[in-house]
Amino acid sequence: MHKNKKTLLFIAQSLLPFVIIIALFLLLPSIMMIVDSFKSGSGNFTFENYKIALTNTFYLKGIINSIQISLISSLIGLVIALVCAYSISKFNVKGQNLIITILNMTSNYSGVPLAFGYIILLGNSGMFVLLFKHFGINSLSSFNLYSWIGLVITYVYFQIPLAIMLLYPSFLGIKKEWRQSAMLLGATSSQFWAKIGMPVLLPSIVGTLSILFANAMGAYSTAYALVGRNYNLLTIRIGSLVVGDIMPKPELAGALAVILGITSITMMMINEKMSKYFRR
Repeated sequence: MHKNKKTLLFIAQSLLPFVIIIALFLLLPSIMMIVDSFKSGSGNFTFENYKIALTNTFYLKGIINSIQISLISSLIGLVIALVCAYSISKFNVKGQNLIITILNMTSNYSGVPLAFGYIILLGNSGMFVLLFKHFGINSLSSFNLYSWIGLVITYVYFQIPLAIMLLYPSFLGIKKEWRQSAMLLGATSSQFWAKIGMPVLLPSIVGTLSILFANAMGAYSTAYALVGRNYNLLTIRIGSLVVGDIMPKPELAGALAVILGITSITMMMINEKMSKYFRR
């Protein structure tokens, strides 16, 4: 009994620095942000910030734009990642490890460097644009990287590696024996995936979608480096209100940040319930 108490004390002491770091860098700023979101400029308690965020056309459009881009980029990234993850699972172990290592490095290529890379390749004077023009190909003449479609393409880039790494283990979990047994019983390949493969993968697919959505909703540096304040996104509006050149409004920024968090958490909760349903 005495030995168990010593073990528990040792574990508690070991976890204490981690708990302090979590409290200082995650919990305390979150609590302060939530409290500030209910304050007016003079420090009085008010719901005005949330009223403005949810009724003002400008901020409401930013919320809608962020949700649309997050959903579309997540769905596109998910579809591409499903095909890629399935293909990777067919490689030998050495090939799989090599590709996953490359994907791990690729997933960290985001933010300002990613936006800069796209500007070099597909900007108004980008390498591909000039190359196509040189050969008389006008397919990129009407393409505008600094637009909604440009943002979607950029978001999809950093969604795909993350989605592949999340889905790849699920494909490895589908055993060859299951497929062989299904074939022996007369099932076709499409029947196997419809009755066995996809039901096994669905919880992972739904969970991956929620992570991709939250990842896109919180993206700031990539979008800001690409379009600046010219496109209305929720994260860009929050940043503008915090470091505004004329009149910063951190209280309104806090309200928008809380809405951003609630949107992401709601999506993850919906997907969690769907994952539990598909696991039955």
